[in-house]
Amino acid sequence: MADTHLTLCAAVVTHDRLDKLIVTVQRLLSQRVDHVVVVDNASTDGTAAWLAAQKDPRLIVHHSTANLGGAGGFSAALEIARDRTPADWFVLMDDDGRPQPGAIDTFRRMDVSGWDAIGAAVFHPDGRVCEMNRPYCNPFWHPGTFLRTLARMPQGRGRKGFHLSDEDYRPDAPMRAVDMTSFVGFFLSKPALDRAGLPDPKLFIYGDDQLFTLRMRRAGLRIGFAPQLRFDHDTAALQGNTGLVLRPMWKVFYMYRNALIAYRVAAGPWFWPLVPVLLHKWRGKAADYGDDAALFRKVLDVAVRDGLASRLDRPHDQVVALSRKD
Repeated sequence: MADTHLTLCAAVVTHDRLDKLIVTVQRLLSQRVDHVVVVDNASTDGTAAWLAAQKDPRLIVHHSTANLGGAGGFSAALEIARDRTPADWFVLMDDDGRPQPGAIDTFRRMDVSGWDAIGAAVFHPDGRVCEMNRPYCNPFWHPGTFLRTLARMPQGRGRKGFHLSDEDYRPDAPMRAVDMTSFVGFFLSKPALDRAGLPDPKLFIYGDDQLFTLRMRRAGLRIGFAPQLRFDHDTAALQGNTGLVLRPMWKVFYMYRNALIAYRVAAGPWFWPLVPVLLHKWRGKAADYGDDAALFRKVLDVAVRDGLASRLDRPHDQVVALSRKD
C-alpha cells in the first residue's frame, strides 16, 4: 500500500563538482524530499561557500576534512541521515545523479510494502540507459541466468545474460527483483539500513554499491527495480572497445581491487575457478589505454594482489603514486 506521508531523506556525496551539485540539490529541493544530507568530500572549488549560502531548512551539510571517496561519503551520509533525521526511507545519489522531475512523487505513490530497497532506472541526460547503473541478477544464485550468461560468453555478450534488458526499462514494465543495483537512485528503507549496516568506507570508490546490495540480498533483504522511477546521471565516463576507460589512472586500482572482492561475494565457491577468466579479460583492456597500456597493467597487477587478499588498507596517496608514470 502506498504511503504518501512517509519521511524521505536524500543523501548526496560531492567532491569538486560544484556545477553538477547545484543542479542536483536544486532538483531535490524542488520535489517532496523532507531532508537532504550533503557530504562534501573536502572540495576546493567553492562548494563549501555555496552550500553555506543555501537557506532551505531541509538541507544538512557535513564537510569532511579529507576526501573519503564515494564509499566513505555514502557511509557518512547514511549515518548522518539515520541519526539526525526521522526518515522512513533514504535515497542515495552522487553529485551528478538526480531524480527526473516528478520522480519523488512517483516513489511516494508506489506500494513499497513488499520491498526493503528499490533501484531506479538511470539514464544519461540524452535518454540513453546508463550502462554503469544497469542492475543485474547474480548468475551464481540463479541457474537459468547462469546458463544464459554462459551461452552468450563466446560472443562476448555474457553481460547481457545477467543484466536487465532495455525492455525492463519500459516505464510500463513490471517491477522486478534484482540482486545488485547502483547508488544512483537507490531507495533504502530504515529497517533495511538497520539490518544491513553502513557501506564499507574502506572501498573508497567503485563497487561499494555492488557489495552493499549483494550482501543485502545474501542476508535475505528484498531489492526491486522500478522502471517508472527515473533518474538522470550526468556522467562523462568514457567507453572504450572493451568497456569503461578510467581516468585518472589511480581509479583503475579501486575498480579492479573492489571488483574482485565483489566477485568473491557473488560467486561463492565458483570464485577461484573464475579468477583466471577475469584476469585474462581485464588484462585485455590495456589496449584501450593507448600509451598508458603498460601503466594500466602495472596498476592492475597491484589491484589484483590486494583484491585476492581482500586488502583494504592501502593508503590513497600510495595508490596515486603507483599510478604515475615513471
